[in-house]
Amino acid sequence: MPGLKLVFVIYTLQKGGAERVLSTLSNSFSERAYDVVIICMNDAAHGYPLSENIRVVSLLNRKRNEHLFRRIKYGVITCLRMVKILMKEKPHCVISFMTSANLWTGITCNLLKIPYIVSERTTPNHTINRFNYFLKWLSYLIYRKSKAIVIPAKGIEDCLKRNEAFSHLNNYNIIKNPVYVFKSSSHKIVHHRKFVLAVGRLSYEKGFDRLIEAFSKVRIKNIDLLIVGQGIEKQNLENLIHKLRLDDRVILAGAKDDLQHYYNQAELFVLPSRNEGYPNALIEAMSAGCACVAMDCEFGPSEIIEHGINGVLVENGNISMLTKSIFNILFNVGLKHRLGNNAKAINKTNSLDVISDMWEELILAK
Repeated sequence: MPGLKLVFVIYTLQKGGAERVLSTLSNSFSERAYDVVIICMNDAAHGYPLSENIRVVSLLNRKRNEHLFRRIKYGVITCLRMVKILMKEKPHCVISFMTSANLWTGITCNLLKIPYIVSERTTPNHTINRFNYFLKWLSYLIYRKSKAIVIPAKGIEDCLKRNEAFSHLNNYNIIKNPVYVFKSSSHKIVHHRKFVLAVGRLSYEKGFDRLIEAFSKVRIKNIDLLIVGQGIEKQNLENLIHKLRLDDRVILAGAKDDLQHYYNQAELFVLPSRNEGYPNALIEAMSAGCACVAMDCEFGPSEIIEHGINGVLVENGNISMLTKSIFNILFNVGLKHRLGNNAKAINKTNSLDVISDMWEELILAK
């Protein structure tokens, strides 16, 4: 409903899957004439473009982990500043992404009697399911009183329900991530040889070590592996590349904004993750018509890929099967083209208009 004010809440707007989805949705609602405000729990550079009509407010500027006293102090400041902002803005609804933002949003919105929606974007095994009794109880109360618990994959709901209290909640809503539309769809040569592509943060859960090991066994001389992204695992991955004598064939390309050129040129896209929430890189690659192979990890790939139809699923952790799948697709041109063509259907099922409509219906629901 044009003119209504919406407030989105997230820890930061740095590069990341949840950050990209929130930025994309914020832009979409701004284009629909909503008054959009984004609250960041911590100040950081923006990883994705935002409409000039969107206002961004940062609550704190924390550069590192602090000792207990400072954490308590920052918690009090966070709560007071968030209450002040929400009292001033008087939003129709507050939408928060990720567990920490969900908890602060729930606390302040319950105090102010403002409707709110929480959204889990990653596996609860790394967040709520690890909480102590008090934090689990608090999370349950906050999630129960929300208008909805939005999740991008059914597997996240199932994981949350492993907590007995959460198994009784009936306000779960599955809304998939929208396909990100890049500014330019032109074709640009990004590498001088054929290549297999992987995209994501260089962290352990993304499983790039597994992909490098599988690629080392493919033994095709005229094709490279490009891994686009940056993160704390870079040195470990470089050591593995050197150990496997792949220095001239595996390239850690760093972070890139023009990912569409990589998807367009890649022979194959691989998602080797140990766990996911709902992998943006996978749906981006599919939208570009790239044949895709994904580890069947929790969560998302099995809800995106129909095995053998629009991509290939590999048993999670099975390096030999991953090697075989990569080899088979690279050497079966008909299979590669069929998978890539079928994958493009995700441009309809996960279009920004479709996903924004689903969010809008939920936000406006009584």
